[in-house]
Amino acid sequence: ALVTGGACGAFQAFSLFVKAREEPAAARCPAGGQAVRWRCCRQAFEELSGIHRHVALQHAGDIGQQAGLAAAGQRAGPAAKPAAAEASPSGGPAPAGGAGGLNGRSRGGPEISCALPDTSRLSHDDLTSKVGEVLLYYCYCEVKDPEKLCAWQKALCQHLHLTGKVRVASEGINGTVGGSKVATNLYIEVMLSQPLFKGILCQEDFKSSAGGAHCFPDLRVGVFKEIVPMGIDPKIVSYKETGIHLSPQEFHREVEQYLSQASQGQSDTILLDCRNFYESKIGHFQGCLAPDIRKFSYFPSYVDENLELFKDKRVLMYCTGGIRCERGSAYLRSKAVCREVYQLKGGIHKYLEEFPNGFYRGKLFVFDDRYAICSNEDIISACRYCGTLWDQYKLCSSQHCRQLVLTCPSCRNKGLTACCPVCQEKELKVASRAPGQTLKEECECTRRRPRVPIEHVSQRMLDAGK
Repeated sequence: ALVTGGACGAFQAFSLFVKAREEPAAARCPAGGQAVRWRCCRQAFEELSGIHRHVALQHAGDIGQQAGLAAAGQRAGPAAKPAAAEASPSGGPAPAGGAGGLNGRSRGGPEISCALPDTSRLSHDDLTSKVGEVLLYYCYCEVKDPEKLCAWQKALCQHLHLTGKVRVASEGINGTVGGSKVATNLYIEVMLSQPLFKGILCQEDFKSSAGGAHCFPDLRVGVFKEIVPMGIDPKIVSYKETGIHLSPQEFHREVEQYLSQASQGQSDTILLDCRNFYESKIGHFQGCLAPDIRKFSYFPSYVDENLELFKDKRVLMYCTGGIRCERGSAYLRSKAVCREVYQLKGGIHKYLEEFPNGFYRGKLFVFDDRYAICSNEDIISACRYCGTLWDQYKLCSSQHCRQLVLTCPSCRNKGLTACCPVCQEKELKVASRAPGQTLKEECECTRRRPRVPIEHVSQRMLDAGK
């Protein structure tokens, strides 16, 4: 009888959890999209099976907790009911995170915990081992006190001997940190226990790759207006208006269908790479449209200049870890020209974990001293000077320039280490210039590239998946 009662309680808690995330009928048909019936963890779900699968995988702990509270209330008898009713206006178990607001969160949001983990039982070597990993993650949520969150993050990373970059804003947090395996595991554990992120950030939101603290020169933690610099006020284009998230499996099937239809000249889909040109240059999905932009802050202008390209199209967007698609898809949807906008949940990072030999070919560019990580043996880019296949970036050797350059060992041995002939010539002048004399920061790479390219892509080329 106890087992049956427990199962019924868990089933009821599960049903209430799903019900709490149902969209109002008036909000179910956004312009140009299909009916969205549920939203949870910044994802939209059209099918009951989809929201059920998500809740079962990501919120089992919350369901168990609510079922336990319900069972405790039944054992306590009628005296416990007023407290339960107070916790939930409907009289049922309150959704995880409290009532109202984002993902059922109260308007003010929880206080930030500044607690640091106990490391007294860990050795110095445990926390500083060079055999470690690099974590990539982000969490969109409402932060009342970004400065306090920033201070806690800095203290936490220093406590665990982590290096990297963390951006904090009123809209959330975005970080990439490196350290020992012990340190990164403890970091994830502490982040998941932070009340501010409860019910939003989950284990699968952390992307990891081989590396360590040595992958970054130092630790940089700061408060910014945006956690990813798109250059648009988050109050104007919000992460809450994002496209529909697709799991790696769902995205893989969509790309497979797109490539099949494109080969027959029947595709109504655009596979859009949201990254910068130097990222897509060394690795991208087959058949993608990769904008020739240098910064993500140019992406809104790129969309504005190429609206006709996206008219009545289904757009499949992707980026490194998913964060640029959150704001990028919201901006594209705000233009109301696309039929549907989808994005790859977890980005290329998560896709490659499941499909290392899938439709993504080449290396994955990363913003640390590794520059790229590998999942397959493909090399799709070439040396800047001789054209031989090469995909390992180095910084331009000219001191005034911060461009990345692909130059193979043979060409480097010949002294060809700059990003272009202009920089190569300036490098020779640096040693002989007079004290205090400065050189203008320009080179062929930046001078010849338009800030916002206008795509001259014919319908025939799009249908062919080129």
